[in-house]
Amino acid sequence: MNDTNEKLQVVDKRFKESESPNLPVSASPNAVVMMAMQKGYTPELIEKMMALSERNDANEARKAYFEAVAAFKAEAPPVKKDKYNTFFKSNYTSLGNLLGTYNPVLGRHGLSVSFPTPEQTETSMTVECRLAHRMGHIEAITMTAPIDKAAIGKQSGERSRNPLQDIKSTFTYLRSATCEAILGVAGTEGTIDDDGNGSGDGKMTPFEQWEIKAKEAIEAARTLEDIVRFWPDNSAQIKKELKKAEAAKIYDMVVARKKELKAGERVPGAEG
Repeated sequence: MNDTNEKLQVVDKRFKESESPNLPVSASPNAVVMMAMQKGYTPELIEKMMALSERNDANEARKAYFEAVAAFKAEAPPVKKDKYNTFFKSNYTSLGNLLGTYNPVLGRHGLSVSFPTPEQTETSMTVECRLAHRMGHIEAITMTAPIDKAAIGKQSGERSRNPLQDIKSTFTYLRSATCEAILGVAGTEGTIDDDGNGSGDGKMTPFEQWEIKAKEAIEAARTLEDIVRFWPDNSAQIKKELKKAEAAKIYDMVVARKKELKAGERVPGAEG
């Protein structure tokens, strides 16, 4: 603050009128501008004082932002990768899990994340994540990805999601990815219960990946047709990759969702 006021005094000496009194060294930049206006200083001098005041405010906000980010990182807990993206063939941290873990910590340090309206074409989407401090400084990261088209069923030949769900999936994934990037965090591999069949090396087992895929497909399903389609389209691969008991669990998830929707009596995967 003293450094800023010293700069203001240098400007004052160059431009002040002969009878203008010296400004107090302890005055804030805004107070200096107000006093300059009251004393009838020239517009040129006032403009320079205002510019100095704005630069000082921006610098203080920037310093406060980076101090808050450092404090956040020192306190932030690890977050799990709790989802599997079938398009990118990779595990990732869901937006709900990410924000649920970090929003309370960010808030304690005067930080918040936001996502402006994304830019979209027929084939891709661009999402920006902004990290802002309460004093006004903002940093942002932008990412672009292709629209996440749902897989086409091997037997049905039809897609398991509609275009609006594709858009939502892409938007959600990109918000998670940009948020992780702007916060400088990375999710650890998921720990979904697999009855002790995991290798213990922190990587998702085939059962964990299929469980996530099934959950995402089931959550997106809105009709009996959506439910019925999942098992025939994927049962062969599920049975190939999983143990019989594990495959049965995936099957039971589909049947349970079918019952929730009060579907007909036809059972998915009746082929056994």
